[in-house]
Amino acid sequence: MAISQSSTAELLVNQEGHILTLTLNRPDRLNAISRPMLKELSSKLAEANQDPEIRVIILTGTGRGFCAGLDLVDSQSGGIGSKDSSDQPRQLFNLREAPITVMWNLDKPVIAAVNGGAAGYGMDLALLADIRIAGESAKMAAVMVKRNIVPESGGTWLLPRLIGWAKAAEIYYRGRTLTARESLEMGLVNTVVPDDQLMPTAMEWAREIAANAPMAVQTTKRMMRMGLDESFDTMVDHIMGHLAGLFASEDFKEGVRSFMEKRQPKFTGR
Repeated sequence: MAISQSSTAELLVNQEGHILTLTLNRPDRLNAISRPMLKELSSKLAEANQDPEIRVIILTGTGRGFCAGLDLVDSQSGGIGSKDSSDQPRQLFNLREAPITVMWNLDKPVIAAVNGGAAGYGMDLALLADIRIAGESAKMAAVMVKRNIVPESGGTWLLPRLIGWAKAAEIYYRGRTLTARESLEMGLVNTVVPDDQLMPTAMEWAREIAANAPMAVQTTKRMMRMGLDESFDTMVDHIMGHLAGLFASEDFKEGVRSFMEKRQPKFTGR
């Protein structure tokens, strides 16, 4: 099964074996998110989560920027958050199909290959990834307070949990822009590599993950996510239910056989 191509040229879709790469493709706008990009990104993330062939997702950008946030120019011309929307009927906002909500609920692991500036919404997208690999020119720009806005896409929930309250407060309240090295020192990214090694490194890590038992990887991610809201006792009890299914799988038998035969396992996801 192959992931369908995007309906917009602003999001590039490439599948290589068990790895899906989604590339934000508005380099002239530093990959600022437009309405078509929002819709397609949600669609492709959800599709990948349901596709048994996909085991890892890489999210990156074309050109000099990872993602400059929501397109504020687009928002002034009838797009995202447009002024013209004041004529629309008032209703409760619905984020169930927004990329940030879809991404948070993915069981498939996500690697953000941060190739340039990640600002506002773009920074939140990077924070939502499980792993962040940064090129040397990457930046994390928490400049929302300089625009009289807030990290609207999960950042205020994610950042304190990633690096602690005090450091998150320092970054947000001061509206700081962090270099790749500063982001590494604060624990915001996993590693920093030369720009020309960013995608090769992301693919190398993705292949290592994809070679592991997919059900075990995805269950581990789900348990980590749910564990944020569970007590230790609840989490341990919860995970035992998943273990029963894993023990009964063909991949568990293959894992044991490969260990006994001193060879690399060949997992099928069954």
